Amino acid sequence: MIKKTFLAFVLMALVLSSCDYFSKYPGYKKTKSGIYFKLIKFGESLDKAKPGDYMTVDIIYKTLEDSVFFEGRRKLQITEPPFKGAIDECFLMLSEDEMASFIISANDFFTKTLETTLPAFIEEQDPMMVDIDVVDIQTEEEYIMEKEAFLNWIEDFGDYEKVILRQYIDFQKVEIEPTESGLYHIVLQEGKGEKVFIGDTVTVHYEGKFLNGKFFDSTKRRNSPFQFVYGRKWQVIEGMEEAIGRMIEGEKALFIMPSQLGFGETGSSTGIIPPYTSTLFEVELLEVIPGPRQKDMDLNKYD
Repeated sequence: MIKKTFLAFVLMALVLSSCDYFSKYPGYKKTKSGIYFKLIKFGESLDKAKPGDYMTVDIIYKTLEDSVFFEGRRKLQITEPPFKGAIDECFLMLSEDEMASFIISANDFFTKTLETTLPAFIEEQDPMMVDIDVVDIQTEEEYIMEKEAFLNWIEDFGDYEKVILRQYIDFQKVEIEPTESGLYHIVLQEGKGEKVFIGDTVTVHYEGKFLNGKFFDSTKRRNSPFQFVYGRKWQVIEGMEEAIGRMIEGEKALFIMPSQLGFGETGSSTGIIPPYTSTLFEVELLEVIPGPRQKDMDLNKYD
C-alpha cells in the first residue's frame, strides 16, 4: 500500500512538473541558455526567424512588477546571439504572427547588449520581461528588393518635402538657423541642470506632431514620461538623440525635424508617419541621472 502511494506521488510530481508547476516563473519554460519564455499567440508559419532576416515587431520592455519602461514598434535585422541568454535568442525563437513573453537578465541586456549601465529603477540581480509580437519577417534579399522598388516609386517625394518644410519655416517666421544635420532647435524654457552625456539615464516628456499640428504621439497625454539610456542603440530616432544631446536638464524646446532625422524615406513602421515627412517634437528634459564618465570617451558629439 505504501509502495503504491509512493508511486502515485512520483507520477503526480512528474505530471505537475511537465505543466511547469514547479517553474520559477509559473507558465514559463526555460531554455538551455537560461531564458524563460511563454508563447502567447501561435503563428501559421513553422519557419522561425534566421540570422540576417529583417523582423518587424511590437516590443515591450517591463519589470516583473509589470512596470513598462519602453513600448514601440521596431524593424530590426536579426543577428546571432553574441552571448548566452542574449535577447537576440528571443527573436530567433519566433515565427511570423507569433507573440511571446520572455524573462531575461536585465543586467546582461543593459551592460552587454546596450553596452551601458543599469537604470536606477533596476537592481543588478533583477530580471526583466520582454514581450515580442512579430508583425512581419523578411529575408535580407526581400528587404533589399522591397526597399529598392519603393525608393524608385517615391523618388520625387524628397524634393516635395523640402518645399513643404521651407513653406512652414517661412510661415512660422523661424529665424534661427538649422544645425548641420538640418535640425531646428527652438528653446521654449531655459534649463538649469545637467547637460546630457553618453551613458546617462534621461527622463523626458515629448509630444510628436505633424507640421499641420496634428498629434501622432504624446507621453503627456499618456501621463507616462519616457526614460532611456542616452546614446545607445534601439532607443530613439536619430533626430531625437541629437535633440536631447543639445538640451540641459529642465529645458523645454521645440524641434523641427526633417525626415532624414526622423522616419526617413520609408516612414514609421506603424504606418502612422508617411515617407519623407518632416515632424515637430516638443521635448521637456525632466531628469538626467549621470552614468559613467570616462575622460577618453566621446561624451557628447553635439558639444
